[in-house]
Amino acid sequence: MSTGSYYERVDEHRYRPTPHAGGAWDPGEQHFSPLGGLVVHALDQHLASRPGGALPVARISYDILGRLALDECEIRIEAVRPGRTIELLEAVVLIAGRPVVRARAWLLGTQDTGAVAGGGAAPLTPPEDLAPWPMAGLWPGGYVRSLEVRPVAPPAPGRATAWISSRLDLVAGETASPLASYVALVDTANGIAVRESPTAWMFPNVDLTVHLHRQPEGHWTGLDTTVTFGPAGHGITSTVLHDTTGPVGHAQQILTVRPL
Repeated sequence: MSTGSYYERVDEHRYRPTPHAGGAWDPGEQHFSPLGGLVVHALDQHLASRPGGALPVARISYDILGRLALDECEIRIEAVRPGRTIELLEAVVLIAGRPVVRARAWLLGTQDTGAVAGGGAAPLTPPEDLAPWPMAGLWPGGYVRSLEVRPVAPPAPGRATAWISSRLDLVAGETASPLASYVALVDTANGIAVRESPTAWMFPNVDLTVHLHRQPEGHWTGLDTTVTFGPAGHGITSTVLHDTTGPVGHAQQILTVRPL
């Protein structure tokens, strides 16, 4: 792997994944986690072209529509609900001309609510106080190999709390926002708290929804994750999201569970 990024820009709307974006279920696919961050990066670039600044993202939801081949992708963005204090944007990711991801982001205006702020979970043990965990021993793929993972406690079936970080750029030669870099690691949640061995069971997620009550900061994504399997082939990965200051929001992923 000769590049230090997950993607390389081709033109204004197109990006080429590097081997570092390789998926855990299929080496010929992209792992969704860096692609989710790339969508936020594209949204940032779209908003940066506007005069007057942009509203922060309070929620972003992704629907995975098809196979994420490790091929060049195109991202198109449009405003679904324009507004000065509340706005809804939609981004569509295309591979070989076919939509493979559809994402919607709610942007909300800010105001000072510090006097009433509260109600979140307690902060996690800082990552500098924890030892690394070799997640690549459980999962294959270029993306997992690119990560530094530091669990707060030894992962158990269906339950794990861990810090995730990466030294790679999201897009080669470009500075990603703290939110894009943070979201680029959130989809890892489904791989840190596995209920059953991925060599015996398959449980990919078909969506990801991230709600934020505070914008994340720093270089670590904290995932306090619980995985539940139901009796009819469905599962849910639920995560309280943290940065090194404390909780920032929640993430949910719906799973299709099937034996291999």
